[in-house]
Amino acid sequence: MEIDCIGLFVNNMEIMVKFYRDIIRLKTNWNGEPNADFEAGKCRLIMFSRKDFENMISKKFNYPKGLNATMEIAFNLKSYDDVDKEYKRLMDLGVASVFPPTTMPWGQRTSYVSDPEGNLLEIGSFGA
Repeated sequence: MEIDCIGLFVNNMEIMVKFYRDIIRLKTNWNGEPNADFEAGKCRLIMFSRKDFENMISKKFNYPKGLNATMEIAFNLKSYDDVDKEYKRLMDLGVASVFPPTTMPWGQRTSYVSDPEGNLLEIGSFGA
């Protein structure tokens, strides 16, 4: 099997699309539909309004609130310097920091930020 996409069920499509399009810089052609599709390398990132998803399948769900560690989306950069630069860029744009760039014992330089709905984003690299 091969992962085709990772999906997020979101409260506010407009805020989340703007974040991933304008701040994280993923490409999308979203124009207000209940779902959005982003180019993310070999895998796509998709978003679907929680309300619209529940209406579509006629089921209610419980969702985490605030900063949560239910899952992460990991972005891999080429070098340690790229991790530091990207983390600084995100901080300058007001993105919420979770964990500053740190070189881990297994050789990865990693950091964590969160999106507007509290999902964790890892910004890391295994390349020095």
